[in-house]
Amino acid sequence: MSSVNPLDRPVWATLTSYHERLSAGGPLARRFQPQFNVFASPRDDSEPALAALAALLQPLERACLMQAPPVAVPPGLITEKALRGVQMLAGRLPAEPVGAEPILALTEADAPEMLALAQLTEPGPFVARTHTLGRFLGIRVGGRLAAMAGERFRFPGFTEVSGVCTHPDFRGRGFARRLTAVATAAIQQRGEQAFLHAWKTNTPAIALYGSLGYEIRTEMNVCLVQRPAD
Repeated sequence: MSSVNPLDRPVWATLTSYHERLSAGGPLARRFQPQFNVFASPRDDSEPALAALAALLQPLERACLMQAPPVAVPPGLITEKALRGVQMLAGRLPAEPVGAEPILALTEADAPEMLALAQLTEPGPFVARTHTLGRFLGIRVGGRLAAMAGERFRFPGFTEVSGVCTHPDFRGRGFARRLTAVATAAIQQRGEQAFLHAWKTNTPAIALYGSLGYEIRTEMNVCLVQRPAD
């Protein structure tokens, strides 16, 4: 099998390294256990790998596939949604923008509010235990969780910034900028490359990340698939 850049298949890369303990599957296909996330990936687009991925889903169960190459939908699964995104790599180490509100390390006690904020703002797939995939930071205003950002995919040399979102009541205050900058700096300072994903159509987010030193590396294909009822 030819060498593949792990950034082209970040789901496979994280599920076979840092997050293998939170996954199910084998050498041909893996998925996050449902309480952690909905992402899954075949090792490659070969027929055996695609069949192995299809076998990981129960009837009516969904999975999100994301990779740089076009997504080959496994036989027996149907496509519910197909979207395009971009993958961005951090360049220079961003300076933290000035802000009065302290940036807090979020803990298990914050989990219900984190899930509620993610469900409201939809920064990407976020389920009950997604907050345990990496370090998450937040900003509180008047006791409310106003914004957060954290880490999701991680594999040797790379960690993804993810879950960046701000409650509608607190937008326009620069919270997403501050949190992204701090999360990125922490990754870079431990000697890893920070990267992130955004929808191709989300030009404000792409511009924000660009102002923090991120550059588009490649476009990504995202596909939500489901196993039909038997």
